[in-house]
Parts: sequence; structure tokens; C-alpha cells
Amino acid sequence: MGLDDLRNILLSERETGKLVSIVPDIFDRTHTEIAALLVKVYAIEDPLSEEARTLIEETMAVRETMQDLFSIRSRKILALTIMHAEGNYYDREEVKRMIPAEHEMFDRITAAIEACQEVLLNNARQPIIPATTVSISEGNDAVHEEDFGGEELPEPLSAPSTSQPSLSPPYMLVRVLEDMESFMGVDGRIYTLLKGDIVTLPERNAAVLNDRNIVLNMNLCK
Repeated sequence: MGLDDLRNILLSERETGKLVSIVPDIFDRTHTEIAALLVKVYAIEDPLSEEARTLIEETMAVRETMQDLFSIRSRKILALTIMHAEGNYYDREEVKRMIPAEHEMFDRITAAIEACQEVLLNNARQPIIPATTVSISEGNDAVHEEDFGGEELPEPLSAPSTSQPSLSPPYMLVRVLEDMESFMGVDGRIYTLLKGDIVTLPERNAAVLNDRNIVLNMNLCK
């Protein structure tokens, strides 16, 4: 999903007050495009070159466009959930235009609004949550089943998956030896360096600046 394609979809989304039909895997495609751009950035020998700067700017533009698309579609979906929960008319064709993750968000928010209405407007009885007692042992938090009134303990949250490789560049601690104009790092951030600063820079940028005697690699000073 290239930047131009993404911008055209965003423009269509902005021009209408209703959800626009999009391919279900649009965000997956966009993440793939970002990953491909970052691979190109990391392959460039001089991360401060014009070629690297252009690729980094394109990467940032793709990310920002994707975020804008998510934002505007989310606001439309929130409006639909409120109309649905209040029993007002809403275009069911719009619901059909949601991609799976958006449809799940719509269902969850709608259910939460309806549950809150039952409690606050219809005086529904709120569920009683039993008091819990947490026994803390050194270096470990212990929670016992009896603290939950004999009920089974809730399932622990699963740890986030680490199967996806990280696209974040490695960083290096450096000391700045002279003032330098602002520049964009390979991580897409803008850096302004002043003499005497001790900062963390992407390793690729730090290596180039170290070779030019603009920064000093602090890791070598240990």
C-alpha cells in the first residue's frame, strides 16, 4: 500500500461523512510498506545522506497518513455506536463497510454503552465485586483463591508476542563535541545537538558523527 494510494483513500474518507469501503488488510499492507522502506533506510551506508532523508520522510508520511485514516474512521464508528445504542436511525450499510477489527470495536463500544445505560438510566443492579485481600511476599505478589470468595482466579494476561522482529534501530550513547544543525535520524526523529550534550542516538547516525569527530562514543569510554 503506497503513500499515494493511502492518501487517495484518506481524501475520500474526508470528503464524505460516511465510512468508505476499504480493503480488509489495508493496515497490514501499510505496515508491510513501512517495513520495506525501513529496510532500504538501514541499507544506506550514510544515514545522513539525502537518499536516507528522503526515505525517512516517506516512511513518516506513510505512518502519519495511516494514523489519520484510523482517526477519522474511528470517529465515524463512535458516532454510529452512539446512534445505535440510543435507538436512533443509522445506516447499516456503513457497518458493512467496517473491516473486522473496526467491527469488533463497534460491537464492544456498543455493548459498553448499553450496559452503562442499564445501570444509570434503568436502575439496573450493579454487579457486586467481592473485596479482595492481596498477600505480598518478598519479591512476589501472591493472590489466593479464597480472596475471591472461592471463585476461580482470573486467567493471567498472556505476554505480548515477541515473534515479530523489531524494526527499531540500535542506539548508542554519545557525547556531543560541537553544535550541529537539526537532522533527522534513521528512527524518524529530529535531533538537535549542542556541545556538551550526552544523548542517545541511533547507532547508524552516531557512527557517522563519531567518524566526523562531532560526537564521542561513550561506550568506548568505559
